Amino acid sequence: MRRKLWQSALAAAIAALSLACATAAEEPGASLVVNPEAFKRHWRQGKAEVTRYALKQSRYGEIHEGDAVLIFVTEDFLADKQVKRDFGSDQAYSVLKLNFTKKFQTGVYPYSLMTSVFTKIDFERPWTAKATFTGQEWCGHVFMQLNHRQSGYDAALYSYFQSEGDARFELPDAPLEDEVWVWIRLAPGKLPLGELEMVPSMDFLRLRHREAKPYKVTASLDRKTDATFAEESLYVYSLRYAELERRLDIYFRAGEPYEIVGWRETDPAGFGKSGSLTTVAVETHRMMLPYWRNNKNKDRALLEKLGLQ
Repeated sequence: MRRKLWQSALAAAIAALSLACATAAEEPGASLVVNPEAFKRHWRQGKAEVTRYALKQSRYGEIHEGDAVLIFVTEDFLADKQVKRDFGSDQAYSVLKLNFTKKFQTGVYPYSLMTSVFTKIDFERPWTAKATFTGQEWCGHVFMQLNHRQSGYDAALYSYFQSEGDARFELPDAPLEDEVWVWIRLAPGKLPLGELEMVPSMDFLRLRHREAKPYKVTASLDRKTDATFAEESLYVYSLRYAELERRLDIYFRAGEPYEIVGWRETDPAGFGKSGSLTTVAVETHRMMLPYWRNNKNKDRALLEKLGLQ
């Protein structure tokens, strides 16, 4: 009798395991892995990947046209000072750095936003050592910085708004929305999924004057075709913040190096307007180039090739 019960239990366990394996194989991100050699060929050329996007940015209850640029590049990063290594010191590791810029015009005056993210190159679980944000417009400018420590992030905020700065505070060791763009390039199959807490992007927090802290979010990864971005089937990583009435969808290609082809960002319209508005960015140009050397007048021709002129 015991033998039959054991055999039945074993059969049930095998069936459950088979079902679990089949389900795992069908998960959208199951095949999203990074080959270290392919990564090395793409990212260790002594060049950066520069991608320009046609931007339609929500601000002041309207949509404003502009440019967004994602600049990805590898570099050595000092563990103690959390800055780029220029010389000396063996206390360094490799990061994939993202410089993310947005420029758009609101009426008579321009906005210039930039986020920098420094994420350790790890194909299993990347982690971000540092992230910074700067925003400039004619009223003034804002600066925010997050530095990873053992217990979380040390945060600093400097702002011309009375209600915001200057301030120093701590954030728990939660995922950053700003780092998921780098995770897509390093470990897309390891992106956080399901119900969790995440710190929204610093540009959202500052433009919306929201408290910098983790918020509840639902994260998902799906496969779909969207003609706005490309004719091919893409992956879309989605974040939904119920409390903030905010949704971010990042679209990227299925094969290495997992290029980001665009995104949608839906938030309350605000500024006396009801409903919501959606920011949309669509890839238009992409180049690999050592931009730090392209600093002569003759190099301005590259701007046209990047769609920035």
